[in-house]
Amino acid sequence: MRINRKSIALVVALFMLYSMGTIHAQVKNGPVDKTEMKQGTNTIPQKPEDISPLLYGEKIPAAILSDAAGKSFDLNKAISAKPSILVFYRGGWCPYCIKQLSALQEVLPDLEKLGYQLIAVSTDAPAGLNQSATKEKLNYTLLSDPDLALSRQVGIAYKAPKPYWELLPKTTGGKDVDLLLPVPSVFILDKTGTIQFEYINPDFKERLSPDLLKAAATSIRKDL
Repeated sequence: MRINRKSIALVVALFMLYSMGTIHAQVKNGPVDKTEMKQGTNTIPQKPEDISPLLYGEKIPAAILSDAAGKSFDLNKAISAKPSILVFYRGGWCPYCIKQLSALQEVLPDLEKLGYQLIAVSTDAPAGLNQSATKEKLNYTLLSDPDLALSRQVGIAYKAPKPYWELLPKTTGGKDVDLLLPVPSVFILDKTGTIQFEYINPDFKERLSPDLLKAAATSIRKDL
């Protein structure tokens, strides 16, 4: 059997990026108690490098969020229907997020052929989600986590830098009272909501490429 060099490079790059995501997710001074994170702001990480996210083998918590139409969406019910790619992004106001959303739309047909559904969660209020979906012609589900309740439980929320403090109350409908942001993240989940792959990078300018996402999704799919 002949092995394509490009395929080898892709697998190697995928492994490196997966390792990067895992390394970046480590906490400098030990793990953060996720229960405490939900109870108060004093334990919320002050920097993206200090988050303590859910890891491989753990489950995404139950959540009822609003979709772009403002309707309630049972995230876990949707996840139980088919394997899912769950993406957390900052908001439609972020150019790096918009670029990521558009790139996801391009690979959506391939992901759906593999049997996945694509769901993206941000701090935007439903009106902001609708604006992003319309402008970028997105055909997958966008969900609103304006108070970052889900992001906190997933362990990817941190205190936003001061330049964002005026913006966030406006884009979240006043619900982001603690002025938080999520570290952009990608999770591949089985139908029980268990994490089978994750990519989390504190540098919000760095996102998992569509080709690497497809490679990971393809590799994992047979085990889901």
